[in-house]
Amino acid sequence: MFLPFEGIVFLIPAIIFTLYAQSKVKSTFNKYLRVPTRKGYSGYDVARTILDQNGLRDVPVEMAQGHLTDHYDPRSRKIRLSRDVYSGSSIAAVSVAAHEVGHALQHAGSYVPLTFRNAIFPIASFGSSAAWFFVIGGFLISPALLDVGILLYSAAVLFQIVTLPVEFNASSRALRLLDANGFISREEYSPAQKVLKAAALTYVAAMAAALAQLFRLIAIRNRR
Repeated sequence: MFLPFEGIVFLIPAIIFTLYAQSKVKSTFNKYLRVPTRKGYSGYDVARTILDQNGLRDVPVEMAQGHLTDHYDPRSRKIRLSRDVYSGSSIAAVSVAAHEVGHALQHAGSYVPLTFRNAIFPIASFGSSAAWFFVIGGFLISPALLDVGILLYSAAVLFQIVTLPVEFNASSRALRLLDANGFISREEYSPAQKVLKAAALTYVAAMAAALAQLFRLIAIRNRR
């Protein structure tokens, strides 16, 4: 019989870490969202300038609805920034904008981890949702289905693992670009770094949670 809380010990540390990461990114972002940069460039200014400098004039920068909804869409090749980032001239705004531009530059330069992540995204997306039907089927119908579920979920875990170098590289690019273009002063470099490090924690937490869930499924399987 499948017990929902069986093997939950694997998830507890990951859940705690995830809650911490979410709290950290929100508090850090909100803190530096209230600190304007000395130069006064908006997130849109930063994104548009860096894109144009790198020959990506055809990549639009659009405003997105919501809070912390900033992202680069590789399918449409568009950067979408939340209102606070798009129009804001805070340290948080320019840091996040530069980070998303980092993804556009990765895409344009065929950065291998990003290319690989984009390639496995359909499989990972299917695996993360379909895996649980096979896991439940493994308990109700045949143990072989549980193995299929674990295999499918492994694709989702691999996606989370590959996401880490993609995000870390985009943040490194962002800091270099902000500094090289004079968007931030020397004193503002450390706060910008804090914003990007806090954001990176959420991806580390997502990977940890995915791995913990995978280990839980494997442990349950081995006890059957």
